[in-house]
Amino acid sequence: MKSDVIKKGIERAPHRSLLHALGCTTADMQKPFVGIVNSFSEIVPGHMHLRTIAESVKNGVRAGGGVPFEVNTIAVCDGIAMNHPGMKYSLPSRELIADSVEIVGSAHAFDALVFIPNCDKIIPGMIMGALRLNIPSIFISGGPMLRGYLPTEKGTSKIDLNSVFEGVGKVAAGKMTEKELAELEELACPGCGSCAGMFTANTMNCLMEALGIALPGNGTIPAVDSRRRKLAETAGEQIMKLHAAGFKPRDIINEDSLHNALTVDMALGGSTNSVLHLTAIAHEAGVDFPLARINEISEATPQLCYLRPAGPYHIEDLDRAGGISAVMKELKDLLRLKAKTVSGKSVSGVVAAGKVADRDVIRTKANAYAPRGGLAVLFGNIAPDGSVVKRSAVAPEMMKHQGPARVFDSEEDATQAIIRGSIKSGEVLVIRYEGPRGGPGMREMLTPTSLLAGMGMDKEVALITDGRFSGATRGAAIGHVSPEAADRGPIAAIADGDIIKIDIPNFRIAVDLTSREISRRLAKVAKFEPKIKSGYLRRYAENVSSASTGAVFQG
Repeated sequence: MKSDVIKKGIERAPHRSLLHALGCTTADMQKPFVGIVNSFSEIVPGHMHLRTIAESVKNGVRAGGGVPFEVNTIAVCDGIAMNHPGMKYSLPSRELIADSVEIVGSAHAFDALVFIPNCDKIIPGMIMGALRLNIPSIFISGGPMLRGYLPTEKGTSKIDLNSVFEGVGKVAAGKMTEKELAELEELACPGCGSCAGMFTANTMNCLMEALGIALPGNGTIPAVDSRRRKLAETAGEQIMKLHAAGFKPRDIINEDSLHNALTVDMALGGSTNSVLHLTAIAHEAGVDFPLARINEISEATPQLCYLRPAGPYHIEDLDRAGGISAVMKELKDLLRLKAKTVSGKSVSGVVAAGKVADRDVIRTKANAYAPRGGLAVLFGNIAPDGSVVKRSAVAPEMMKHQGPARVFDSEEDATQAIIRGSIKSGEVLVIRYEGPRGGPGMREMLTPTSLLAGMGMDKEVALITDGRFSGATRGAAIGHVSPEAADRGPIAAIADGDIIKIDIPNFRIAVDLTSREISRRLAKVAKFEPKIKSGYLRRYAENVSSASTGAVFQG
């Protein structure tokens, strides 16, 4: 066992003494040591119940003959961090989480690991760390939050966190009173779990099943459901089987599993952030996965689900309809069925057990909500290295759009312009210097898109940025424009009034300028000066790669 380096031989007596201080018995020294990597936090609603999940995991590990040790990582709540400087730390936290997993796993010589994430950056960060360590690992998320309910004169409305963000826009537009917004905010998030729609956290939790590193049910069983605790205990038992078999993350995560994850992503209409995270996971696994392949998979995959923020359904509806196994069953002829999973079955075995219970929530391919997948990567003279849009959340009339640019050099400036009502129908908002290096940290920008949606302008105005958007964003919001403005990407050359042409069906985004004019303007752009010159964000800005390659550390 790997843990023998801290518990075997006379020279390890001091180590054993410290282990005895933890309550370990002499008999425990003969058993595998299993790290339970928990992202519990009392400031993150998606994580506040994870101690309960961890206890169930430990019970499973003990039942399987292992010795569990709970350790922790940090976690950032994107909703609470949104629209202020705290959001600059969200994406960078992914790299810190990966580093902390590598450090604690290596320093304590664990034989196997169980990971307990639930939100946004924590999931890919833990996967990246697991790939570095490459010891038997399994993931069990905390599960999705239930949706909220709002009594109205017309009946009860189903609501979630995104409803509150859009409510702010409605108040700004005079479509909702502050009193109504106050009632909405108290009811939208009824308890623990990752926010109730197919936002980034739930996208990634669902894709863990498709990747094969989590058991069926991981992405959709509600946080408060007793099945979640049962699944956690089963995960604890299963890690002992994976350890006995020597089954490791790099045996699972490869080109085939990434293909499966992106295929399921397209069918679900998942978050644009999944592109950023799956690209980073591929980088960590040593798998070449260019952005152009995403369009190939999207073109071949129909959208089978219509989930919030695009549609009316929440994750609890997807769970009731059969969950990810059922979605994968509908996609079986598009998947790499021989890919392995931590369940002990291949993907074909997982698919065989799937059963669709609601044809409105999970449609057949013949009756799909859309013939193509929910995400698209756009290329053109604005984004030579690509940009990403959640086309499943774009209104039909905005799939092709052209209009004059309104340029802002920060999210704050754009947000204030929207609130003032100075944005005109038909315009294309350009928010730049918000990329991985320029932000720094590539902030999610749910506030401006939600304001536009709340005002009813999401069918009239497009928005492009070298930053990124929340999984809860809807509308013609195109992010991850690469290269970013801080790296003198073409987005830095755009000026107010330039005509921008967006053609999502044909994967194109361009400004009506010649290459010579773009080069001329870029030559006059002042050298980028970092906004933050100290601390972690300075180091992050100095070392982070382009969004087109996952915004990973290069050094």
